[in-house]
Parts: sequence; C-alpha cells; structure tokens
Amino acid sequence: MSPTHFERAAEATPPMLAKKIRGLSDRAIAWIFVAPTIFLLLAINIFPLIWTIRLSFTNFRVNRPNAEVQFVGLDNYRRILSDSDIWLTMQTTAHFLIWTILLQVLIGFSLAYLINKKFRGNDLWTTIIVFPMMLSPAVVGNFWTFLYQPQIGLFNYVVGFLTHTDPSSFSMIGDVNLAPWAIVIVDTWMWTPFVMLICLAGLRSIPGSIYEAAECDRASKWRQFWTITLPMVLPFLMLAVLFRGIENFKMFDLVVQLTGGGPGSITELTSINLKREAFEKWRTGYSSAYAVILFVTVFGLASIYVKALNKVKER
Repeated sequence: MSPTHFERAAEATPPMLAKKIRGLSDRAIAWIFVAPTIFLLLAINIFPLIWTIRLSFTNFRVNRPNAEVQFVGLDNYRRILSDSDIWLTMQTTAHFLIWTILLQVLIGFSLAYLINKKFRGNDLWTTIIVFPMMLSPAVVGNFWTFLYQPQIGLFNYVVGFLTHTDPSSFSMIGDVNLAPWAIVIVDTWMWTPFVMLICLAGLRSIPGSIYEAAECDRASKWRQFWTITLPMVLPFLMLAVLFRGIENFKMFDLVVQLTGGGPGSITELTSINLKREAFEKWRTGYSSAYAVILFVTVFGLASIYVKALNKVKER
C-alpha cells in the first residue's frame, strides 16, 4: 500500500525537527496554528487604530505629504465637539437609528411570532421574507431609487392609489421632509428579516412544557405572552438591537446610493460626513480625530448595552 501524504511528510521531516515537534504540548501546537491569524488581525485592526489615534493629534493632510506635520494636541477634538454642523449630523444619525431599530424590532418580532405558529406554506413565506437581506446594499439602493422615481416609480403609484393623490406630486428622495423617511423605509425593508430570524430563534428555544404548565394554571394567551414569551425572547431582542445599532451607526453605502446625503445635507449621516472630511476636504488629522470620537462613542454605548444585556440574561 502506497504511503499517505502525512506519512511522506513525516518521513521528509528532519529527525531533529521531528523530535522538537513531538516534545511540544497541545497548547503550544494550538498557538502555532492560531498565531498567524492573530498576527493578521493585529496588522489589519490594531495598527490602523493606533496610527489613526496618532494622526488625530496632528494637522496632517494626505494630499500634502511633503508639508510639515505639526502636533496640534487636542485642537482637532475641540473643533469637532464645538462644530454645530457635526452635531446636526449626529442628530440625523440618531433619528435614523431610533426609527429603523424601532420599526425593525416591532415588525421583525411580529413576523417571527406569526411564523412560529405552524401553518401551510410556512417555509415558503419565511424564504420570501428573508430574501431582501440577501441582497447587497448597493443593489437595494439602486432598486429603491428606481421605485422612488416620481414619474415611473411603483412606490409613488401605490401611495397615490391609497391616498388619491397625484403620484408625481411628491418625491421621496428629493423632498427635504420625506428623504429621511425614504431611507428609514428602505433599511427597514432590508434588515427586518435579520431581526425576525433572531427573534424566531428565541421563540423556538422556549420549551413547550412551560406553555403546557401555564395552560394547566388557566393562564390566558395574553398572560402567557407577557409572562413567558416576551421575557424569554427579550435577550434575543436586545441582541438584535445591538447588532442593528452598530451596523446602522456606520451606515454608508445604502444612503449614498439613495440620496448621497441630500437634498442639501438633510440625510448626511456621520459616516458620510466623515468621508467628506477625509477624502473630499483632505483634512486627514481632523477626520482621524472624528473617527476616534465615533469609535469611542460606539464602543462606550455598546459596552454599557452589553452589561445591561448580561443582567437581563442572568434573570
């Protein structure tokens, strides 16, 4: 019988090296395999973060590499925190976050609750509902840009049919008052299935024996929902809120495809504003400080939220 690849590799290994390998513990061998991945993650994540923090204390501009780089201390941070335009983009981002998460949680949980009830065509409807989150944000943005067109868009015709108004009398992505809601609608349509799947996992993790015991105690369906279903699904709901909150805070591509931050700057989120500071105005040091502030904000809020989530799970 011909030797296997492992046997040939063992035969080709020098005796001294083979002796050293045989003397390694399982922990050392595990570190040998994991070390390249850890090194790669450090190179991709940690080094850019440290470099960004360093640049945030300078007046460096990437389009002027030969200019003298000066240390400005906390000036960039002071300018950012005192800039009214940046606070407006923060308010826009907060508006986007609150409404998208609220709608996605309400609709997602409702869909999960309905799908958890076994009925004919359950699997088919689940597949149809999950389909939007399989698409890329760029495709979804282009698709909905076409739907929002005042003259030929299907969305305007549906709204016009339901409200008996002229479909061409309003523009979802061209109106200052409607553009923010246009983005909220698209993001809700795309990512509600994600929340639904997490909630569905929580619903199906509840033992049926608990409901049987509640029925024996003559608890109503409404009582079962508030005392069994909702408390046991709450950690899953909070987990979905955490994921969607982090993702929506850094939302970029979908908004760029739909409105580009307009009309004016009414839909300019912090991610878009940061991109303009870094790659249109070329204020590299300033934008680095901006990025650090956003990172600390997200990291701090997420840390507080995770502690609250852990307390809910311990109950």
